[in-house]
Amino acid sequence: MTSRVPVLLSTSSVFPERTAAAFQLAASLGYDGIEVMVWTDPVSQDAGALRGLSEHYGVPVLSVHAPCLLVTQRVWSPDPWERLRRAAELAETLEAPTVVVHPPFTWQRDYARTFADGLDTIAGQFGGLRFAVENMYPVRMAGRQFVPYVPGWDPTDTGYASYTLDLSHCAASHTDALAMADRMGSGLAHVHLGDGTGEGRDEHLVPGRGGQPCAELLRSLAGRGFTGSVAVEVTTRGAKSRTVRETDLRESLEFARANLTAPSPVDA
Repeated sequence: MTSRVPVLLSTSSVFPERTAAAFQLAASLGYDGIEVMVWTDPVSQDAGALRGLSEHYGVPVLSVHAPCLLVTQRVWSPDPWERLRRAAELAETLEAPTVVVHPPFTWQRDYARTFADGLDTIAGQFGGLRFAVENMYPVRMAGRQFVPYVPGWDPTDTGYASYTLDLSHCAASHTDALAMADRMGSGLAHVHLGDGTGEGRDEHLVPGRGGQPCAELLRSLAGRGFTGSVAVEVTTRGAKSRTVRETDLRESLEFARANLTAPSPVDA
């Protein structure tokens, strides 16, 4: 039985396999939909190809992750506003209600200076979409810590209309995920489900294999009035075989479904 909150498979969860493999796995494992991570795979950038995969496997695209990673800074355009606009067009074409976007990098000075206002403007141009800004984390290298985002890694410090809560990023930033969800309030539009140990790096473990309150957060969503979706975003690049990858993704889906349908805490 499918939970009322859709559980999506992020195409990033099948890496190093490509976008098409995510649709096949989502269909075979019983996911409710797909989150497309737009990256260097041409299929991830192509509305026609994605629609074809969606129709062939019977799995809708319900979220589009704009190309915000270091490795995707030249996908579509070197201009971050153009990349975000293209992601919005892709989501609108595929009838996906959510676009996930990261805070600006520190070196994107012009983009950062107008990010909040620009996000409101582009949201006005695509009235049916929610642009959900994702919580990130400080980077720790050689015993030092720096924040590569402006004005910071925590989007609730600035305040936006919609948010994506990433549990693995909460672990990496040593942040209380439930408290962050409280700060996001009614703006919480989307969840990236993955786990972490809090060792200071972004791990994206299968939920339940780290120290994050993944189960508690999912159980609290009904009480929060959550109307968005939950995307499984876990790392399977170390999987020794397709069978191991399938096992991890099946376990993640079962974890999400079990906790989304569990009784909600009274004080959520």
